[in-house]
Amino acid sequence: MSLVIDMHSHFLPESWPDLAERFGEPDWPWMKHHGGGQAMVMIGDTPFRPVYSASWDVAKRLEEMDRDGIDHQVMCATPVLFAYLRQPRHALDCARLFNDMALEMCARSGGRIHAMAQVPLQDIDASCLEIERAMANGHIGVQIGNHVGEKDFDDEGILTFLHHCADIGCPILEHPWDMMGRERMNRYMMQWLVAMPAETHLSMLYLILSGALERLPQSLRICFSHGGGNFAFTLGRVDNAWRHRDIVREKCPSLPSSYLKRFWVDSAVFDENALRYLVNTIGDDRVMFGTDYPFPLGEQRMGSLVREATSLSAAEKSRILGLNAVDFFDRNFAPVGRVAELPMRDSSRATTLTGSRGA
Repeated sequence: MSLVIDMHSHFLPESWPDLAERFGEPDWPWMKHHGGGQAMVMIGDTPFRPVYSASWDVAKRLEEMDRDGIDHQVMCATPVLFAYLRQPRHALDCARLFNDMALEMCARSGGRIHAMAQVPLQDIDASCLEIERAMANGHIGVQIGNHVGEKDFDDEGILTFLHHCADIGCPILEHPWDMMGRERMNRYMMQWLVAMPAETHLSMLYLILSGALERLPQSLRICFSHGGGNFAFTLGRVDNAWRHRDIVREKCPSLPSSYLKRFWVDSAVFDENALRYLVNTIGDDRVMFGTDYPFPLGEQRMGSLVREATSLSAAEKSRILGLNAVDFFDRNFAPVGRVAELPMRDSSRATTLTGSRGA
């Protein structure tokens, strides 16, 4: 029976202190409960996202993990809690608050739920200290946004933090946030459908084309969410530009595709053909099972995309579902509390699979 580790899921506490009152500034996130396990994340007076009890209720979370045959889940804060554009001391206070609340949830899970921390990335010194504190307290990595204002992944401060994480053995999950193009993408969830994949793509290219990966240690473990966004599907275009335009090669001494083994990505692409292409491009040892649970844009039947993919071998499925995460986090995840392995799909059916029911 394959070990199954969902390495990309999110949480929101059921409630938290009134941050607007705490910091004397408006428009902080808070939770508006409707009853029956339903709630709305609010930003000040503006609705941001509907959520349900799996975001905060450990028992509900475990119930749904058992339903879908998930051994372990790694959860991290919803990016709306990052507070990167706030005062650094307020962002640090938020990081400590939500990091500690995450560990309280993990403590009630019987060892099956684990947490990646958040840090106040606008203050690199404070971020380095907070991730050390969080890792010492039980976090198994850190989730960071893909930019801080106009600072991208070629920023010296962000690179200092990435280097520090490599030095202390802290795995990193990049997650896009504060997406580009608000003026043109304010309808039909275009911010999530177009801008979000583009943000991750941008971060990966900044690391490569700026020469940052030449300076960062090989021990750096960084995973890019949502299958790396658009990266794999436009890599040929980037290689072609590198070959023919010196401004692309200026700081990047090697062909961009030669850096693929410096990255991991998750499997949250929701289509079997896309997953197969991702595995072919990145490698079956660099793709990890991730769901974006428990949000509407996440995988609704967790694990169905990988389990039912007729184009993946049993060995590839085993690596993607769990073994790659063991390597990425460099820790043992015991197969505890498992339900029986869910049946594979009949291979006589069509090979194209959509792994999520929608937005």
